[in-house]
Amino acid sequence: MNKNTKSKAAVILIGGGQWGDYWAQQFAKKEMVGLSIPYTGKEGLPRLPEEIELEYFENAINWLRERPEVDPNKIVVMGASRNAELALVIASTFPEYISGVVAYAPSSVSWSNTVLPYNSNQMKASWKYKGVDIPYVPMNKIMGNETNKIKMVDYWTNGLAKIEIVQQAAIKVEKINGPILLFSGNDDKVWPSSIMADMIEKRLEVNNFEHSFQNIKYDNAGHLISGNPDDNSSYRTAIININRKDYEYEFGGNDDGDIKAKQDAKLKLMEFMEKI
Repeated sequence: MNKNTKSKAAVILIGGGQWGDYWAQQFAKKEMVGLSIPYTGKEGLPRLPEEIELEYFENAINWLRERPEVDPNKIVVMGASRNAELALVIASTFPEYISGVVAYAPSSVSWSNTVLPYNSNQMKASWKYKGVDIPYVPMNKIMGNETNKIKMVDYWTNGLAKIEIVQQAAIKVEKINGPILLFSGNDDKVWPSSIMADMIEKRLEVNNFEHSFQNIKYDNAGHLISGNPDDNSSYRTAIININRKDYEYEFGGNDDGDIKAKQDAKLKLMEFMEKI
């Protein structure tokens, strides 16, 4: 944190890593505070993203609120993909502390831990608060097939078809006490982020959400719109290992669409933060 910064807006970057470090630097350049928070895989943190206790983030928020560099009424949470899911959960759980949310490739619901092949096999909540599970969509682990390719988006779309469970597991976004900014690619082939962004929008409308809300969707863009806007490297697929076999899956979008989306989203993100 810049010691010359006083009472500025702060962004908590859920998940940390290179993504969090990049954005923390970008906000610092704009005389804002960026706090990059990992919650798994480091010493003293859970090994797997399951039954993550929201008290961990609550403690970080309280620490941040007391910093002279930070305006406690201008704390935003930001995440991408499953970390966007978590950012929305945090903001809806702590409305008295959080003043806005930015979610790249968001989810409209909480999912069980079993969505990830490397998580434990026992069904658990991904997130907990005060010992209570945050309601979730229970999912069987993703299955392989005879080929060496897998359509990731189908797995999640099938999960969203469980209408009654999805209603119970929907993130209570209407409780968020500040503006919400969603970014998604219409061609996201990892999970149906644009569809889930529309589900969030519908829930906010039904509940007469009082704050500003933007649901920005980009054509020719996929799951990678959440990546570093200054990185033009091209990779259209990735590998997932399921039951000791590698499968290739697509991110969706194309190079040009992703780059344009990332750069436009960065401009809109900074405009959003200046209004907090």
